[in-house]
Amino acid sequence: MILNHLWGLYAHPREEWQTIDREHESASYSIAHIMLVALIPSVCAYMSAVHIGWRIGAGDPIFLSSNSALMMAVAMYVALLAGVGALAYLAKWMANTFGSSPTYTQCLELASYTATPLFMVGFAALYPAVWFVMLVGLAGLAYSVYLLYSGIPILMHIPEERGFIYASSVVTCGLVLLVSTLAGTVILWNLGLGPVFVQ
Repeated sequence: MILNHLWGLYAHPREEWQTIDREHESASYSIAHIMLVALIPSVCAYMSAVHIGWRIGAGDPIFLSSNSALMMAVAMYVALLAGVGALAYLAKWMANTFGSSPTYTQCLELASYTATPLFMVGFAALYPAVWFVMLVGLAGLAYSVYLLYSGIPILMHIPEERGFIYASSVVTCGLVLLVSTLAGTVILWNLGLGPVFVQ
């Protein structure tokens, strides 16, 4: 089952990381997991933008055309997958500095399971009030960071104190990837690929 570690990562994360470390599924398993979970924010954002409408303050809800929302949902999905893949690559690239030599598959497991709580936040888009999505998003981000800090020493087989510095470096790379994605979005919007609003 693709999502067999999902409950364990919420209920008992350290034990679940040890299970993941023992089993070491194939890269295709991690890819299938993240491809499935990345659908959540993309599909929910599409549904809320076209059928529910986003509320910003006390004004009327804001809707997007279905074509515009579909284009943005597909772009979001691709960006999420690329972000997880890039984070796994950066984790592998930095590993030797911290005395570890993981395979790309191990780093992909780390990135995909760490990103899962953040992607699950996508369900919050079904109640498209900006304040609510931001609060749930902060909770999801905090738990993803916790999973990263608890998972790196176990998956990378390094001491906790070295794992803390390694995880901090991975978090920094993740923030750089996020800022790069946002900058790319702004550039695309300025080129005329922005959202199309409807009344």
